[in-house]
Amino acid sequence: MKKQLSLAMAAAMALSLAACGGSGTSSASSTAEASTDSTATSEASGEAANWGDVTLTMWGAEEDQTMLREMADAFIEENKDKGNITINIGACSEADAKDNVLTDPTAAADVYAFADDQLNELVAAGALQEVTLNADDVKSRNLEGSVEAASLNGKLYAYPMTADNGYFLYYDSSVITPEDAETVDGILAAAAAAGRTFDMTLNDGWYIYSFFAGAGLEATLAEDGVNTVCNWNEEPGADVAQAVMDIASNSAFVSAPDADIVSGIKNGTVCAAVSGTWNATVAQETWGDNYAATKLPTYTMNGEQVQMGSFAGYKLVGVNPHSQNVGVAMMLADYITNEANQQKRFEDRNLGPSNINVNASDAVQSAPAIAALAAQSEFSDLQRVGANYWDPAASLGQILQSGDTQGKTTQQLVDDAVAGITAPVAQ
Repeated sequence: MKKQLSLAMAAAMALSLAACGGSGTSSASSTAEASTDSTATSEASGEAANWGDVTLTMWGAEEDQTMLREMADAFIEENKDKGNITINIGACSEADAKDNVLTDPTAAADVYAFADDQLNELVAAGALQEVTLNADDVKSRNLEGSVEAASLNGKLYAYPMTADNGYFLYYDSSVITPEDAETVDGILAAAAAAGRTFDMTLNDGWYIYSFFAGAGLEATLAEDGVNTVCNWNEEPGADVAQAVMDIASNSAFVSAPDADIVSGIKNGTVCAAVSGTWNATVAQETWGDNYAATKLPTYTMNGEQVQMGSFAGYKLVGVNPHSQNVGVAMMLADYITNEANQQKRFEDRNLGPSNINVNASDAVQSAPAIAALAAQSEFSDLQRVGANYWDPAASLGQILQSGDTQGKTTQQLVDDAVAGITAPVAQ
């Protein structure tokens, strides 16, 4: 029976790694019970003189793979006297982490990065180890909001990694002036005149939220912590939907996924885009001295200008309690999110730090993308929605993007979206 269980777990691990772009190697067998907090703490604190052979798997974003390899190698070098350490790196988007981990927590990575809105579900599923090593240090060195986002019921369950999980406007200042960048109308007019485009992902609940939130409507987590409260079908929700369709119908506007936005910036077709700090490097390298960033623009609704809102959040690093080396995994998670490595994240990838010291540095404060995110923060909300929010919101964005309403009024469209968003989550 134990042999059969081990084989099944190994198959699940292989499937999970494949889903997250992992290599053929994997962490140690996951059939062991999760370590207790006391065991984890004693392991990590070095009470055990020799770790022996330790193999860990760490998941992070595709674009972070080289950087994570460098961090992992540095961790191995610093701890080579403690044991024979192997760290395998797999590609798994922070946005997809929860779905991949919860497919089978016992087969998931030992250490993984995820967006903060996933924390509640990961904790409920027993897929996050409470931080029992250096918890006070982790709290003291990071921004208060990031610590709050990494905590549940007064317990710290993850290590803050970035404080920049939001979006704003990038633009090429040789085409778009600062005045143009204040409004969607101005951006579209300038882009059209230059034969280029303004890009944004409309068929995504993360981005379509900006239009409704800007108009004073809400989509937020219900008191039960599972379902979503949403009033997009109240006034002026139907008018917001019409405004989005008007934008999407403009020849200078393109609704594109993130990868296409990056390609468009590189090939010169895109002169303005709504995205986040993860694309700061490509925008800066492509546009050079013309690289600029600012808060999201206003858009026209019923002849009035409405400031676009946004989701804001943090990216965190969690430890899988099913790891056979929970203590060392906590040490690794602590290491890749420490001050030096948050500085490295900013320098290598222009990612906004949650670390207080790094965040306060002149370099970070003067970075266009970070400054734009700070300007947008006045109009942003912490991302807290239930599981049924995403697909209906994305479907609404897809309809508005295409303009194919299938004969429905904008009121019917937002009614349909809200019905899906607020539908009870299956338990």
